[in-house]
Amino acid sequence: MRADRVFAYGAAAGLLGDLLLGDPRRGHPVAAFGRAAGAVERVLWRDHRGWGALHTAVCVGGAVGAAALSAAAVRRSPAASVALTAAATWAVVGGTSLGREARAVGDALAAGDIEAARARLPHLCGRDPQALDADGIARAVVESVAENTSDAVVGALVWGAVGGVPGLVGFRAVNTLDAMVGHKSPRYRRYGWASARLDDVAGWAGARLTAGLAVLTGGSPRAAVRAWREDAGKHPSPNAGPVEASFAGALGVRLGGTLSYGGRVEHRPVLNASGRAVDVADVERAVRLSRRVSWLALGACALARSVWALTSGRPARGAVPTLPRALGSARAGGTPIALRNACPQRWRKRDWTS
Repeated sequence: MRADRVFAYGAAAGLLGDLLLGDPRRGHPVAAFGRAAGAVERVLWRDHRGWGALHTAVCVGGAVGAAALSAAAVRRSPAASVALTAAATWAVVGGTSLGREARAVGDALAAGDIEAARARLPHLCGRDPQALDADGIARAVVESVAENTSDAVVGALVWGAVGGVPGLVGFRAVNTLDAMVGHKSPRYRRYGWASARLDDVAGWAGARLTAGLAVLTGGSPRAAVRAWREDAGKHPSPNAGPVEASFAGALGVRLGGTLSYGGRVEHRPVLNASGRAVDVADVERAVRLSRRVSWLALGACALARSVWALTSGRPARGAVPTLPRALGSARAGGTPIALRNACPQRWRKRDWTS
């Protein structure tokens, strides 16, 4: 079986598995990787970029290497290759958990229970819930759904199309490290620099694909394109900017503005300033848009992988190939819901702007 078909069948099965099963409460592979990365950090940590780069190389390299060995072990069996791809896809995507957490906050807001909404919000994003009113919480949820559609689903599918199982695993490893150490706290300002930069590069293509599909499937394509073109570059994140701007335009709402992280207030530019304020009903609309974008991304990635196999002149057969060397200079974006729920005390919202 050609590698493009292995990816298409396996990724579809894995995404369906995520839709039906979601993330397990215990024993999730992403959480296991997070614990292993934490153990490596305890050995390597120094307040130095070089040691942080070594930490990134050890953790990402180990994850990609293990995935490559697994793919090589089953390459002679198409059924086993598809099953491995399905398992890896299910393990690294988090669309169902993303929607579940967003709806939980939205349901609490709809019931008028703002304290319950505040208690639930940290499962979804790293903002200070006590600093937010009901409208602010709803806006935070919509922004998180937009960004994490790219980080938790589309980016993984893009790298799966590029590198098969090692690509899927490598993306999630980079994404998880960024969530753990890629923020500008005193401890990680230098140590987490490499993980943060790698995350930006690897998430670039997935963010643009997410934004483009939001334009195609949202309620207002023209407004989404306008917001993307005019406002994306104002966002401090090179990848969250296009995604949040296109979602804002597609949904007809305003995003951005004043945020609070751990007591630190940040004033961000408004995205789609001509839109209306976010309300509770927009949470469900954002989740539905995220779901449409995710499934269309699967189709786009599978199609691109098939076209490449057919036009390269040498369509590969057997298991999905190992991750290209490009991963060494790539970085992913992320919101690993499973890791955040398993290790909430480790989560800090990153904010790399320089």
